[in-house]
Amino acid sequence: MEKAEAQIPITIIRPKKLFSLRDITEVWKYKELLFFFTWRDLKVRYKQTFIGVAWAIFQPLITMVVFTVFFGGLAKIPSDGIPYPIFVFTGLLFWQFFSTALSDTSNCLIANQAIITKVYFPRLILPLSSVMTKLVDFLIATLILVLMMLYYGFIPRVESLIVIPIVLIISFMSSVGLGLVLAAINVKYRDVRYALPFFIQMLLFVTPVIYPASIAGKYSWMLSLNPMTGAIQSARASLLETAPVNWELVGISFMACLILMFIGVYVFKKVERYFADIV
Repeated sequence: MEKAEAQIPITIIRPKKLFSLRDITEVWKYKELLFFFTWRDLKVRYKQTFIGVAWAIFQPLITMVVFTVFFGGLAKIPSDGIPYPIFVFTGLLFWQFFSTALSDTSNCLIANQAIITKVYFPRLILPLSSVMTKLVDFLIATLILVLMMLYYGFIPRVESLIVIPIVLIISFMSSVGLGLVLAAINVKYRDVRYALPFFIQMLLFVTPVIYPASIAGKYSWMLSLNPMTGAIQSARASLLETAPVNWELVGISFMACLILMFIGVYVFKKVERYFADIV
């Protein structure tokens, strides 16, 4: 008699409806793939460019010059008594990290559709790698802020710098949370990539990037609902000492972006089972 063929174990992968602790452990298990995607995006972005990674410095620097001329020089927008160039550059540094990360995250599933339809891996890795790519750009552009602070004579206290990692976490979670929602919607409705630039542009004017939050007066509480308001104000208070750090505002912003991230993960995981079919 022929020997019975050895049975090969079959692993069945079923999509989960909601976010669970297993998703976090799975992302950690595939951490090398996360770093690979991040490195791949960096290489693709700067490959065959004339000035390479200097684009990470060039973009916020030129934007700062334009804003300084038109808003600081012509419109005479106040800047809490500090030079307008460093005032607006501090806001732009965190704003551009958030806005560019949000833009890339919302399109990450469409850009990687060939991989999604062929290979299994935690889909959360794609939006996380998009944000991590922008984090590298943020760190490069920070060198300009350091030089500007030395030029204008701003030397922050060591104890004040403790708020900067918190601000960066708020910016990170805000871009991931909102980006997950837009990425999930963009898979089914491709209008998102056309509407998103307009949405980001409008969001800029309800975030105290080119003006101090105090200019809103009695409506400043509305700005505090925007997580990036607390992030930018706290960064300025810490680095430029425009005012004492408002820890209550930091707490509100942190809770707001935490809720936003939970909503983003929930929507993303709920739609994840259909990604390969409709992407």
